[in-house]
Amino acid sequence: MLIDTHVHLNADHYDEDLDDVIERAREAGVEKMVVVGFDRKTIERTMKLIDEHEDVYGVIGWHPVDAVDCTDADLDWIEELSKHEKIVGIGETGLDYHWDKSPKSIQKEVFKKQIALAKRVKLPIIIHNRESTEDCVEILKEENAGEIGGIMHAFSADENTADEVIGMNFHISLGGPVTFKNAQLPKDIAVHVPLEKLLVETDAPFLTPHPYRGKRNEPSYVKLVAEKIAELRDMSYEAFAKATTQNAERLFNFK
Repeated sequence: MLIDTHVHLNADHYDEDLDDVIERAREAGVEKMVVVGFDRKTIERTMKLIDEHEDVYGVIGWHPVDAVDCTDADLDWIEELSKHEKIVGIGETGLDYHWDKSPKSIQKEVFKKQIALAKRVKLPIIIHNRESTEDCVEILKEENAGEIGGIMHAFSADENTADEVIGMNFHISLGGPVTFKNAQLPKDIAVHVPLEKLLVETDAPFLTPHPYRGKRNEPSYVKLVAEKIAELRDMSYEAFAKATTQNAERLFNFK
């Protein structure tokens, strides 16, 4: 069995066939899916999904790209919703220097507020880091985020950064890029990270693994990610799937 630790079933991409997508995931051996809501619309959809589907859980927070739109009222709302027993994390939050919608200073402020929120509600924090590794790690240190730990989602930094964040009580999650022919870094990370700190995800509908790259991603494809990492680590798929499932269960403490 597998757990897709980061999927956006709340995206418009699934409006026409959501039930079929969820059923295909179950048939592929995905026993739980963690849906991530990152703004008003996707958080509302996440709350609906976790009530409608027994094997769907939620993470809620505010995305750094949209940090400029985030108010204290939004964060209060997230904190209140996080009391739901099927909300298992806060995020995705962090920093994104690829897009320039939100000034870096505002991104950092909203990131710090969400780390504090996660500490208050005692839930792990899911980190989005794009072209901002140095600042992202610095804030995790400054805010003592290791108190709650969490996930470096869709990890794309180097082995030294992986070691640093693992030392701060974070897991490394890998998705579709590990299957890309010319993407050596995620393959190196897949082998480097201790097994007990590895998780798998799709980030669907984005980052679709080979051989479906360029098409819409979906949670059933997390099996392709797991199969590739098992191959890279020279271990059986079954053993790898069992280990990463146990890792997710320990981190998220599913009810």
